[in-house]
Amino acid sequence: MPDRYPRDMRGHGPVPPDAAWPGGARIAVQIVLNYEEGGENNILHGDAGSEAFLSEIVGAAAWPGQRHWNMETIYEYGARAGFWRLHRLLADLPVTVFGVATALARGPEQVAAMQQAGWEIASHGLKWIEYKDYPPQDEAADMAAAIALHTEVTGSRPRGWYTGRCSVNTVRLAAEDGGFDYVADSYADDLPYWHQVGDGAQLIVPYTLDANDMRFATPQGFNSGDQFEAYLRDSFDCLYAEGLAGRPKMMSVGLHCRLAGRPGRIMALRRFLDHARAQDGVWFATRAQIADHWAKTHPWRDIARPSRMDRAEFVAAFGGIYEHSPWVADAAFDLELGPAHDSAAGLAHAMARAFRRAPDDARLAVLRAHPDLAGKLAAARRLTADSTVEQSSAGLDALTDAERARFTELNDAYVAKHGFPFIIAVRDHDKAAILQAFERRLQNATADELAEACRQVERIAALRLAERLA
Repeated sequence: MPDRYPRDMRGHGPVPPDAAWPGGARIAVQIVLNYEEGGENNILHGDAGSEAFLSEIVGAAAWPGQRHWNMETIYEYGARAGFWRLHRLLADLPVTVFGVATALARGPEQVAAMQQAGWEIASHGLKWIEYKDYPPQDEAADMAAAIALHTEVTGSRPRGWYTGRCSVNTVRLAAEDGGFDYVADSYADDLPYWHQVGDGAQLIVPYTLDANDMRFATPQGFNSGDQFEAYLRDSFDCLYAEGLAGRPKMMSVGLHCRLAGRPGRIMALRRFLDHARAQDGVWFATRAQIADHWAKTHPWRDIARPSRMDRAEFVAAFGGIYEHSPWVADAAFDLELGPAHDSAAGLAHAMARAFRRAPDDARLAVLRAHPDLAGKLAAARRLTADSTVEQSSAGLDALTDAERARFTELNDAYVAKHGFPFIIAVRDHDKAAILQAFERRLQNATADELAEACRQVERIAALRLAERLA
């Protein structure tokens, strides 16, 4: 089996599933408070140097082997002042805390306040460090240590996981742990989705880096509370309008104690919350609540996916899509297939590519494999199952004697002129429209008809796949 492209560039596709949020809500608003203070890079924590990420010192560099007093006190502000300011504002709302385990262990009063407010505390890893270069076994060991420490500090195992500064292995490792109701290490969608890992799947509740106060600490980010508020409002209004149009979505809002907890920024957050609360049909929820709802409403379905089939399975399933031409499916199997080709449109595109790149004589053979419309094979009931259904759908199995004679006359004239049968996607037409197209196309030059016949073959394949993969 060829290597398959692992990234899912299709997702929910052009028509996403109905989120069906509780109470008919038009939008789910999910507020995340990242609690990282005391878990950042620091030689006191056994790290090689100081922290350099997400602070008021934009563009800071790590100091190897040294403490960075300014950086440390910025993080301390988040725990000492920023957290409490945000807690007072958000205490009556469902909030998910992304808690770094070592930071939680160094903030017992903050943990108690989170729990008193009824907030969900998800795991944000063992330490607030970068994992892109970690060997998988070392990252897995840190994940296990984070779960153990989190359980010890909070009294219960985390239901959700978010590393943030993750590796390409993070989601797989979290899924293989088997204990997480959701993983948030994705920015790929406005709705939850299932990510297949091995024979199972992990629910992903994606996070955001745009509606996120981290942009106060990045180049070309927010430099005033008004910009933050405007961005949150615009994001909310867009998603709320989509909900009104019957496509409910989820909005994540990312906060950090040392950033949004500053007095010059928290008022922008307050104004945004006032705006969101003033609308009807807004569901404020924790990520665990969203995960529970999605898993119940849209459970994982382990279906046969074309990109995961071996060659024999693939050709057996799709070898008849192009009439009597299984070689098209065989050639498509060797293309760079991935999750985007597990839909009818995606697989039709792959098979069309295989058909288009074939030599002229091979494509002509596909055309000649198609039966005449309402011809002798139909009368003898020797059409393929697909062709039988298609011709029947256009009423070609119930012709008058005059209609049958006219189709026979047109078939003979068309083949005599062009050398292959007249091909049209009959599901797109009724009997009258087919006859009109037949008479019109009979007058075309053979080169033009060859191109049109190939387009119609591809259209027939797309329609067959739409039915097969519905």
